[in-house]
Amino acid sequence: MADVTYPAGGAHRRAGGGAIATTRRWFGVRSRREALIVWSYGLATLIATIAFAGTQVTVLDRFKALVFDAYQRVLPREEAHAPILLVDVDEASIAQLGQWPWPRSALAKIVDRLGELGAATIAFDMVFPEADRTSPARVAAELQKAGIAVVMPAGGAGLDNDALLAESFGRSSVVAGFAVSGETDNALPEPKTGFAYAGRDPTSFMAAFSGGVANLAGLDAAARGTGFFSFPPSRDGIVRRIPLVANAQGRLQPSLSVEALRVAQGASTLILRTTSASGETDSGRPAVTALKVGDFEVPTTADGSFWIYFSGLPSVKTVSASVLLDPEASQALADEIAGHIVVVGTSALGLRDLVATPVAASMPGMRVHAEVIDQIFGGVFLSQPDWAHGLEVAAAALAGLMLLVVIRQGSATFSAVSAVTLVGIVLAGSWFAFSRHRLLVDPILPTTAVVAVFAITMPLLLLLTNREKKFVRGAFSHYLAPALVERLADNPALLKLGGEERELTILFSDIRSFTSISEKLGANELTTLLNNFLTPMTDVLLRSEATIDKYMGDAIVAFWNAPLDIADHRRRACLGALAMVRELELLNARSAVPLKIGIGLNNAVCCVGNLGSAQRFSYSAIGDGMNVASRVEGLTKEYGVAIAVTEAVRAGAPDLAFVAIDLVRVVGRAEPLPLFALVGDADFAGTADFRGLAAAHGAMIEAYRAGRFAEAKASLDLARSYGFEPLAKLHRIYAERLALLEAAPVPADWDGVFTARSK
Repeated sequence: MADVTYPAGGAHRRAGGGAIATTRRWFGVRSRREALIVWSYGLATLIATIAFAGTQVTVLDRFKALVFDAYQRVLPREEAHAPILLVDVDEASIAQLGQWPWPRSALAKIVDRLGELGAATIAFDMVFPEADRTSPARVAAELQKAGIAVVMPAGGAGLDNDALLAESFGRSSVVAGFAVSGETDNALPEPKTGFAYAGRDPTSFMAAFSGGVANLAGLDAAARGTGFFSFPPSRDGIVRRIPLVANAQGRLQPSLSVEALRVAQGASTLILRTTSASGETDSGRPAVTALKVGDFEVPTTADGSFWIYFSGLPSVKTVSASVLLDPEASQALADEIAGHIVVVGTSALGLRDLVATPVAASMPGMRVHAEVIDQIFGGVFLSQPDWAHGLEVAAAALAGLMLLVVIRQGSATFSAVSAVTLVGIVLAGSWFAFSRHRLLVDPILPTTAVVAVFAITMPLLLLLTNREKKFVRGAFSHYLAPALVERLADNPALLKLGGEERELTILFSDIRSFTSISEKLGANELTTLLNNFLTPMTDVLLRSEATIDKYMGDAIVAFWNAPLDIADHRRRACLGALAMVRELELLNARSAVPLKIGIGLNNAVCCVGNLGSAQRFSYSAIGDGMNVASRVEGLTKEYGVAIAVTEAVRAGAPDLAFVAIDLVRVVGRAEPLPLFALVGDADFAGTADFRGLAAAHGAMIEAYRAGRFAEAKASLDLARSYGFEPLAKLHRIYAERLALLEAAPVPADWDGVFTARSK
């Protein structure tokens, strides 16, 4: 075999050049440039997402609202059981009393009946802007215009239904409802309540309504209070917030629910608190912070609105309006009416006082006002604090950066799990804020940031990772077993690149007398012979999970335990060497040129990695252990054995069939090297013949090294009697040595060591 010399001492060059040796594991990809690409795209996506949230507020607000709607459906407010009664102009009432609008004399009877039964306040979720056309006086006038003689009673008492309703308003605590709007300039009533405010005048910064739809002046004048019942429209038509106070025509007007609470308590003034008031935090932008209604203080949004937290009001009594016109039936409701705030409204489909809410696709407007009253009564409020948006942006930035860090460190699967976990944490935090503290903290922006970063970086990461896997497969497929290549491709972190010290089991193999064989064959024949030999030998080694280091003419260099850890690499190397011998027997059976090989195995710590130059490199190993393996392979020809191993290799496979060869002082080493012949697998080692042969052979070696040559010869004769062909030459060598040694005295410096004169 051609002489091969390796640098001693494991010297190596680390990360010099080449695609693998100069790369780092970052973001799951190998190149710093590729890692920076992933990082840059991810960071740019995160910044763009947060910037988009700042410019497209209305888009995100829609999704925020849907999330908060879902929260209310999952955890509705616990009803406060406020003293509320609903009087409903429903389909049954219309069927009994006739189409709407009813004569206001009928409404006057309903108001009077409620007053008689002790209603604390009667709030009308409806407006009466025009005179009642069914009033007897108006009907008589119309008939007279038509030439019909009509005799009117003296004094005309009771002939004007509007007057009757106004009188009934005056006899009870009635809050008349009206609508506010920015689309008309119709005059609105003077508020019945006084307003006091601490801080800046709210009308200077609240959104203004130019007008609306008001009741007949006589009705408003007779009522104890007036309040607007209209719900400012949202983009999706769902009622989530209502203003408790509105700036209409330059005056502050209370909502119907607030006015009903004020009148029920007998309070005369509503108190508004703004950010410029003493004790309030002033953020620089004026805003309403709270409204005091009698004994109740209600937090508001900056424009004086109120987040409605729906309960569904499962215990609130609803009475059909027609029942109140029946004295006997209404008397049975005395307990439900006395001391209660009565809201009069309609649920009839044709009257169109139905609104969508977070908890119902269709809800009568009067129930929304009742929800507000019950919520204020219970003191449970939803709040979206000023710092919420800052927290949402910070959470989005933090979650996005955390995901980028995870992607940098982990696999695609771990990154996906982490993304889902981060979204879960964000949603859990938002839910915790709502369920425990009734805070409306938006999870949409942080969730969108995580999803966007993952959606942009993960496909890019997978693309680069697949390219890396393709590179790893291409780089190692020619000298690693397919299973090991796939393990490397799936987890490149197992490969420590650039050079590292590892314990290896090294194999050198060589064809015996290849020079003389090559002299007899032409170039094409020699190439075919080598290919036919190297291909099955390589297959055998790869099946044993060896790494093919190199081919040197007819020689093969391989090792185990790099680049991947192999726990039983010494035993695998021995079994691989035995398989090579068996494969060669099959090859010789069908070849015209029979071959013999010698295999040397050594176990040592070597430097393994990408070695070579910046222009050309290969994954290889260097070190004194490689030199020893080469020397061991050369000694197989000297002793006539197929496989020779060192003591360290034999110790790693104690169940296989080994016999001692010699103590050899190889070229370049002063310390003698114990050599062993590997002659069979575990099954063969357990046979009686081998145990007898091994015992006789071992006794011979022991006597020989002790200088008891006659005893050694007797043991040798016993060993040779087994006729074991793989050891025939070895036994012949010892027979020749013993013949010479028996004829002379035992040398004074005898140590049983054979000194090799060549490599």
